[in-house]
Amino acid sequence: MNLHTLSRTRYTTKAYDASKRIPDETFNELLGLLRHAPSSVNSQPWHFVVAQTAEGRGRIARVMHEAYSYNEAKVLNASHVIVLCSRTSMPDEHLDGILAQEQADGRFDNEQAKAGTQASRLHYVDLHRYNQKDLQHWMDKQTYLALGTLLLGAAAMGVDATPIEGCDFPALDKELGLREQGFSSIVLVALGYRDDSDFNARLPKSRLPEATTVTRI
Repeated sequence: MNLHTLSRTRYTTKAYDASKRIPDETFNELLGLLRHAPSSVNSQPWHFVVAQTAEGRGRIARVMHEAYSYNEAKVLNASHVIVLCSRTSMPDEHLDGILAQEQADGRFDNEQAKAGTQASRLHYVDLHRYNQKDLQHWMDKQTYLALGTLLLGAAAMGVDATPIEGCDFPALDKELGLREQGFSSIVLVALGYRDDSDFNARLPKSRLPEATTVTRI
């Protein structure tokens, strides 16, 4: 199945079969997609918390109270739930770690190339940190690039998925101790296999026509 077909057939799953688990090999491939997702200047301002046990999913479900209770069953019945988090700052040690990894992976032919990469990355980080003053928003956008990569990859592997923004994220940060680690949760993804009761699986996909959303120049 090609990517265009996948984009037209994947959908947001509304109910999961709690008896079905994603094979470890398949799930590890999905984690690889997250780790290798694109980000501006390779900033990788993210962290992924994987709830792969009933206890782990239960901890997330605990914050699906009141206004978000409709998402509780998705979290509890899914095979895995991933919490996508963004950094709350862009410290030098994170940037230095990226540079060191790039050097270890053989991306620099010489010190000049290394220095140029570092200068370019710092330029864009400081642009959002000091000039545009939207560093947090910029980092969140990079994490959403990883979300898109995960959703399309899951469809390619025959895994159903549900991106979830209906969650008390400050409460989730507290439950998982994220802010003490320098991260904040911004979106969840439930992963698994649809249940027969999933009404959304039977509905046709709907998008605005190309004439409305695309301008060719």
